[in-house]
Amino acid sequence: MRRWRMVLGAGGADSSDPALTGRDAAMDSALSALYGEGEGKRPAGRGSGGRSAGLGASAPSVARWLGDIRTYFPSSVVQVMQRDAIDRLGLAALLTEPEMLEAVEPDVHLVGTLLSLNKAMPETTKETARTVVRKVVEDLERRLESRTRATLSGALDRSARVSRPRHRDIDWGRTVRANLKNYLTIPGPDGTTTGTVVPERLIGYGRAARSLNKDVVLCIDQSGSMAASVVYASVFGAVLASMRGLTTRLVVFDTAVVDLTDQLDDPVDVLFGTQLGGGTDINRALAYCQSRITRPADTVVVLISDLYEGGIRDEMLKRVAAMKASGVQFVTLLALSDEGAPAYDHEHAAALGALGAPAFACTPDLFPDVMAAAIQKRPLPLPDGGPG
Repeated sequence: MRRWRMVLGAGGADSSDPALTGRDAAMDSALSALYGEGEGKRPAGRGSGGRSAGLGASAPSVARWLGDIRTYFPSSVVQVMQRDAIDRLGLAALLTEPEMLEAVEPDVHLVGTLLSLNKAMPETTKETARTVVRKVVEDLERRLESRTRATLSGALDRSARVSRPRHRDIDWGRTVRANLKNYLTIPGPDGTTTGTVVPERLIGYGRAARSLNKDVVLCIDQSGSMAASVVYASVFGAVLASMRGLTTRLVVFDTAVVDLTDQLDDPVDVLFGTQLGGGTDINRALAYCQSRITRPADTVVVLISDLYEGGIRDEMLKRVAAMKASGVQFVTLLALSDEGAPAYDHEHAAALGALGAPAFACTPDLFPDVMAAAIQKRPLPLPDGGPG
């Protein structure tokens, strides 16, 4: 009964419901401020029916409420409640105040909101906003960097195999596996036997090719719906740029195209160089990327977009077909986030699939495997039931 009372709120309670006291009452008050019934306020976001928010949109009251929910709820719940507060109550403008930013729980979605408000922020707030964004970026790098490096380093090694390596360049694990059919049993003088593998074929790494092995172009749609994808892609771009064996270019676009490659050493600078919102011209962005490709057979282009094209659709498809015909590995990600199935242009996704460039959503954890498959020119690990 206590749990149902907390779920339904005071409006759904009857006289037999238990009264809430202490911590439960404080939690209920914090929930009611966001999800409870308000006087004369129109519901927004996830609410339905006559339910609306009762939290006043003044900085002091919101700051107190943010402190309360961090006291009573785990971080994952706090992040959901913060997103709901921004959606339901229109509190995005309050995030331009430093004291508000210091009170919030940083996450990817908050970073997306801050980036969309970047141009409207007063200078006194921007340093606080950068601190919030940097905390999220550093958390993501700790989570994603080691696996990305391990997965892609292995893919680069495999893509650079040679059959006549110098002794110090021999890959002994693959050499042994390739020569198991040449296993010989040798009798010893005392009647025992030993075995050995005769390495008729040596496999190793091509050192000369590894210093500049693959070119990666990340082409990111920065329309408002792609906020989380922009955050993750910027972090991955910084990781890829720091890896030996890869040269990485990062391009963001709406109706204009901006090359942020020279800022890849700091993903926070990359993020503040984006401008979330506006239209979309994928064809123009791909034309720019195509003009920067010098080694098609050793290039991977990753287009991250929901494919709602505002430019010339047929020209976009022709560019993709031309890049693939020249040897470019082309990958289309409808989203790079943990948010589930994205909204996207199904017609454009099907057209890209017909060209051999399947379009699918990708979680950050899967992205290293996708890149490894593209580098090695293997089939991409499409999610089960994905639109590709």
